[in-house]
Amino acid sequence: MESLPIAQNRQDFLLMIATLILVTIGTVMIYSSSAIIAMDRYQDGQYFLKRQAVFVALGLGLMYCLSRLPYQKLKMVAYPAIAVSFVMLLLLFVPALGKRVGGATRWLNLGFIAFQVGEWVKVSVVLFLAFFLARKKPYVKEIVRGILTPLVITACLMGLIILQPDFGTTAIIAVTTMIMLYLAGARIAHLLGLAAMFAPFAVWALCRGYRWERLMAFLNPWKDPHGSGFQIIQSMIAFGSGGPFGVGVGDGMQKLFYLPEPHTDFILSVIAEESGFVGVSVVILLYTVFILRGFMVSFKAPDLFGMLLAAGLTILISMQVFINIAGVMGLIPLKGLTLPFLSYGGTSLMMSLAAVGVLLNISSQET
Repeated sequence: MESLPIAQNRQDFLLMIATLILVTIGTVMIYSSSAIIAMDRYQDGQYFLKRQAVFVALGLGLMYCLSRLPYQKLKMVAYPAIAVSFVMLLLLFVPALGKRVGGATRWLNLGFIAFQVGEWVKVSVVLFLAFFLARKKPYVKEIVRGILTPLVITACLMGLIILQPDFGTTAIIAVTTMIMLYLAGARIAHLLGLAAMFAPFAVWALCRGYRWERLMAFLNPWKDPHGSGFQIIQSMIAFGSGGPFGVGVGDGMQKLFYLPEPHTDFILSVIAEESGFVGVSVVILLYTVFILRGFMVSFKAPDLFGMLLAAGLTILISMQVFINIAGVMGLIPLKGLTLPFLSYGGTSLMMSLAAVGVLLNISSQET
């Protein structure tokens, strides 16, 4: 059997180092933020740490394999990946398989593991769009022969995701799709028309149920400090308590049943309290390096498929970083999204590290 060709050029060192440091910081802070909760729930203070260590090992293995596999080979799985996305999203509505957490059915219960379907869908959409738009480059300025098919497919996927409900993931996929269409050469007039068409639906979705409560809590969290405003108030207290250098790793108070799930959505709040302004600045600097290097990989990619794939993956991660950080700082309404590489969660971490592996492989084939 003929072996696959392996990239020989040097991979992006800064991208890899920034990723590894973020994963290391995340592992340490997951233990710090979850030990008390783990002891209370599972009588094992290292419960979340042990599981995250397994996820890190699996994710790094996946990253290494994809960094060695020429990214052009991923074209073969672009269509199957999007088909699997539809199947998994539909399975979420089967009562025995869909796992409801925090008011949303986002997890596919496979018995031995729970899989967060949205994380897979985001990556598969980027892969599909990169492959489709690269093939249809001569027609991308046309609606019917160029961009209609990817728009219909992504719209159907977003419709299934919004039913979970998961507005944050839907918004990320929508924005990523629009940017990738623009990078592929789609007409700005077409994109503006599409944005105007879907804007009323976005406003309607934003003003329903818990999303409206989060919007009101964002505008005035102190109106309901023990209800809808509780999360953001506790996050602000954590940021304010940290000062320049923090109270010390492990010594924070907000993780003691004040911040909800401090090891997932609000892990940056714990970092802010325990390592202060300096710690948060280091995290933001590492993300900045990662995002800049990701876009640099895209700009230097040897073909359109590689350029779109690298740009799409970087946009996915950068948008989730921005939404989480801005949310816990009270700059935008909370969206319930984890912080890539730092938050606890196997699906998110492994898919993010898989994306890094693809970026590293594209960087090794730069022109």
